[in-house]
Amino acid sequence: MKLFRLVLILLPLSLASQNSKTIQTMAFGSCSDQNKDQSILYKVVGKHPDLFIYLGDNIYGDTHDMDVLRSKYDMLGGKAEHQALRQECEVLATWDDHDYGKNDAGKKYEMKKESKALFLDFWKEPGNSSRYAHDGIYHSEYYGSGDEIVQVILLDTRSFRTRLKYSYLRLIKYKNSYRPNFSKKATILGEQQWLWLEEELKKPASIRIIASSNQFAHEYNGYESWTNFPLEQERLLQLIQSSQANGVICISGDVHWGEISKLENSYTYPIYDVTSSGLTQTWHKTEPNSNRIGEVIPQSNFGIIQIDWEANQLELQIYDEHDSLRARTLLNFKDLQFD
Repeated sequence: MKLFRLVLILLPLSLASQNSKTIQTMAFGSCSDQNKDQSILYKVVGKHPDLFIYLGDNIYGDTHDMDVLRSKYDMLGGKAEHQALRQECEVLATWDDHDYGKNDAGKKYEMKKESKALFLDFWKEPGNSSRYAHDGIYHSEYYGSGDEIVQVILLDTRSFRTRLKYSYLRLIKYKNSYRPNFSKKATILGEQQWLWLEEELKKPASIRIIASSNQFAHEYNGYESWTNFPLEQERLLQLIQSSQANGVICISGDVHWGEISKLENSYTYPIYDVTSSGLTQTWHKTEPNSNRIGEVIPQSNFGIIQIDWEANQLELQIYDEHDSLRARTLLNFKDLQFD
């Protein structure tokens, strides 16, 4: 059995290393209610992406009944818009709380193994995927060859996450739902996933996309994000530093608005985080963010990363439901490298 699991762990990477498809256009989004119109996906298809990444809340399941969860996946799968997207390009996915099964849930959600099985089935995970060999759904894929390798790291911010600390009115320095947890025992990823991520960041790649369902690089706002676990946020920055991993960009969802954040820090080059949320969901307000570049997009939106391999540049973009470009940032590869 141990040998069988070792083969499962190693095989996907060897297959991924043989995927010589060069990524030039990558699209992504989150928060898609299966009961709502998703014609925004036709706008995504019109960009002809090489890859699309679902960043979580891909359905609104919110149940302990796996028959109910399955039926909601079936509703998403039956939508012509979703089918058009999957016909246009390869689709990858991670989850957030609502498709995990319970609002704001972490490691204590009782049905996470059953929910994982439905997730892997709906997203047509290959039978030899390492996702079957470990707890949670974290995973990585590689595209391109030579100096044009894109590494996609799909984090699981649910299966291992410590319970959130609530914010109370008497704690006037905090706001909205949650406050930071400074305990050294508190975790988002769990030790198993951290060890895996450390090895991933040591592997060669020119561009590394870290797909996190929750925001990473924004200013604390009291909603779910890495800022609720500041030592975990710092640990990721330190891991990028210790591995000397160039080319890291975060993409995230969850909050029901779109924005590009830039986190200046003492450990690494600036970390950019492109938040695209949601494909169908919006929120009645947005939050201040001193790390934001450009405007916030309160309408439905999707994200694009355009890579120009000849110019050694990439552009981070967010489009709204009308296909209008609302936020953009042009970067040179050297902007994402250690000196």
